[in-house]
Amino acid sequence: MMMRKKIALVCLSVLAFSCQTTKVAVHKDETKSFEERAKYIVSQMTLEEKVSQMSYTSPAIDRLGIPEMNWWNEALHGVARAGTATVFPQGIGMSAMWDRSQMFRNANAISDEARAKHQEFVSRNKRGIYQGLTFWTPNINIFRDPRWGRGMETYGEDPYLTGELGVQFVKGLQGDDPKYLKLVATAKHFVVHSGPEGERHSFNVNPTSFDMLNTYSPQFEKVIKEGHVYSVMCAYNSFEGLPCCGNKQLSDLLREKWGFKGYVVSDCWAVKDFYDKGAHEVVSTPEEAAAMAVKAGTDLNCGDSYPALVKAVAQNLISEAELAVSLERLVVARMRLGLFAPKGTVKFESIPFSVVDSETHRLLALESARKSMVLLKNASLPGQKNNILPLSKNLKKVAVIGPNANDIDVLLGNYNGYPSNGITPFMGIKNKLPNADVKFAQGCSVAQGLPNLEAVPTSVLFTDQTLKANGLQAEYFSNTNLEGAPVHTRIDQNIDFTWKIIAPFTDMAYDKYSVRWTGYMSVPESGQYALGGEAFSGMKLYLDGKLITEREDVHEPKKIYEFVTLEAKKVYQIKLEYKQDNTERAIMRFLWDTPSNNLEAEAIALAKESEVVVLCMGLSPMLEGEEMKVKVDGFSGGDRLDIKLPASQTNLMKKIKELGKPMVLVMLNGSAVAINWENDNIPAILEAWYPGQAGGTAIADILFGDYNPSGRLPLTFYKDINDIPAFNDYSMKGKTYRYFQGKPLYDFGFGLSYTTFEYTNLSVPVENPTTKNIDFTVDVTNTGAVAGDEVAEVYFTNPQGDQLNTIRTLINFDRVALKAGETKKVSFSIQPKQLAQLNANNSFELSAGTVNLSVGGTQANPERLQAKKVIEKNIKIVGDTVVF
Repeated sequence: MMMRKKIALVCLSVLAFSCQTTKVAVHKDETKSFEERAKYIVSQMTLEEKVSQMSYTSPAIDRLGIPEMNWWNEALHGVARAGTATVFPQGIGMSAMWDRSQMFRNANAISDEARAKHQEFVSRNKRGIYQGLTFWTPNINIFRDPRWGRGMETYGEDPYLTGELGVQFVKGLQGDDPKYLKLVATAKHFVVHSGPEGERHSFNVNPTSFDMLNTYSPQFEKVIKEGHVYSVMCAYNSFEGLPCCGNKQLSDLLREKWGFKGYVVSDCWAVKDFYDKGAHEVVSTPEEAAAMAVKAGTDLNCGDSYPALVKAVAQNLISEAELAVSLERLVVARMRLGLFAPKGTVKFESIPFSVVDSETHRLLALESARKSMVLLKNASLPGQKNNILPLSKNLKKVAVIGPNANDIDVLLGNYNGYPSNGITPFMGIKNKLPNADVKFAQGCSVAQGLPNLEAVPTSVLFTDQTLKANGLQAEYFSNTNLEGAPVHTRIDQNIDFTWKIIAPFTDMAYDKYSVRWTGYMSVPESGQYALGGEAFSGMKLYLDGKLITEREDVHEPKKIYEFVTLEAKKVYQIKLEYKQDNTERAIMRFLWDTPSNNLEAEAIALAKESEVVVLCMGLSPMLEGEEMKVKVDGFSGGDRLDIKLPASQTNLMKKIKELGKPMVLVMLNGSAVAINWENDNIPAILEAWYPGQAGGTAIADILFGDYNPSGRLPLTFYKDINDIPAFNDYSMKGKTYRYFQGKPLYDFGFGLSYTTFEYTNLSVPVENPTTKNIDFTVDVTNTGAVAGDEVAEVYFTNPQGDQLNTIRTLINFDRVALKAGETKKVSFSIQPKQLAQLNANNSFELSAGTVNLSVGGTQANPERLQAKKVIEKNIKIVGDTVVF
């Protein structure tokens, strides 16, 4: 009897322990802090499991209930590379809005779509790249030189504007829940990083303390302290002799001085640069590089270096305890996203998939595009009184000319999503004037040497050598490797498919298939052709059995090409292979450019018969961007070698100018362009950037007066590349509006309107202790005949400042909507430290003397002060008091 009781007690004890341990796993125990739970779960991992979780592709650990996770996701101006999404203006365009609240609303919409997409992916057991919740955005580097190809991703050249907008973008992404993050935002690239792209894996920057404190770091400090950004990406380059991702000085700045609590991720394959030949080469092996990076505070590796940490531990280069510090930060991040929380605990899980590409978000993208566009010039035609803009809606014949007039890709920039309905400038103007004859002509290439790629027409494609039947033989396979027998065969007239997430046939999976096209080509004209394609995720093009171009990429579709010489009427064998492997945007296009075309003649003929010519010029994401293989004169690695508009475009505009037709120039580009001839010869110029999905509608709204332009430049437009120092000179002297001594083409902060504004009654306290914020007001009046938004900009100038300090510094701004004739009192608050400048000890101080405060629609100059477009006041700093 006693024995039975003991057995029963033991069974009950085991059962109780079992119930206790299986009821709530420690890492899911809501009574414990995230940090406690993370420490526990990391303690249960083997060394190999720990290391596996420190790379961006983190596999599942089923025994610990840890699902697979891919940390690489992008959302620069919309959820990127994950199928259909709302696409807002590129980063530089959003900054041109000068609108904190709009920036937050955009980011909130983006994070709604990101959450909804993630939940949909998980419901289909998809946890791959671009399907997660940790987003590597925003890019808050300073756009210090217009040659940098990635400058389009930034918020411009000013650290204050960048920081203010960055904070709002981060808050919109990460949400407002006190416990759980909506997404993780990542401020990048830390630090002192802005080209050249071709040198980014090897160059070292030794910024002066002044430039580091005054330009390169303030915006990062702001998004950490005010935006509470949860992730930071370290840059490729070296800082003061050590790679940024292996630089403890930088991680100490983040954590010890600024109080950063999140995790640091390396830029992709940046740790490999520690030992790669021709890169930094500070160590010899992957083990040394991985250990160096983790010891310096880089918690997560985008790349393939961190698997070497297993050997690094065995070689005593690093300890498991040191790995645990980084790993615990990563696990806490996953917990803060609610990835271990009980279903229904995280409010963001209730966001429906219907928000993706919703009407509300489309209207938000349109509003943002309108606000982002900057009117640079608006003058009258000879013999006329009124300015050329806005154009009359009674026009009957309109020519829309230029390589950027009808190109969807130019709307999108880079790191973009894919809109369901992108509107080009030509489409927008045609929609605006349904009763007019609106025609398009390309006119020229974006730049000499960049082919005009279009779908190869069926007229030159044939099923066999007899050339009797047009098209190509197509074989469709239900696998990604063209294996086995095709499940479908047919003749495709040409190859110009954008399947997105709809498979070519209903019995095939939309994300796993391959296609082979075979046949023949015969062209009517001898000469040099560009042959290539656009595919996602892989393609190979063969000509007469020879592979001439190929691409396989999981990130985005890109147009690729090679130049080949073809003879007229000769028969060439064609084979094209395509692979769709787990992307959310299947696309396969066979593209070409012919040796001769009539682009210029067509454009001039169209201009002759039209009442007005709208020229859509600029740059292209095929020319400027991240580490690109560009084969065009004037461009290198994604950067520009000059800042002029490519000659092919200016030459065409000069010929159209000779016709005497009214001309309007719309610029679509990601960086400042020296449009000197255009400014002197074309009466109206609108800067539209890469404006997102609604760009064409917004352009038409502005050109025809349905929206009053209100954007302001977030960077200086110089007249000549020789006006600024060398690209690889990281000293700020002579660059950006704060240090540039010359006369620019257009100022930072500049932008015109269809109405006029006046500033009066700058009201400030008589004196104010330097320990308190300084509050002041100014009256802004719309003195024109139409409603419009004004951006009131506040600048600080120290006439006694030494040559190191800034000429002028932006310290606040606000966007104000005003009806015709309306006056509003606009309030501002500035911190006394914003009036401080660096002393010889690299400390900011309020030095005694007189400084100047100006408020207006742009920077102050005598003409603007006289016209009351700007108002200013001197401030005296006496001891511990600011006196007005």
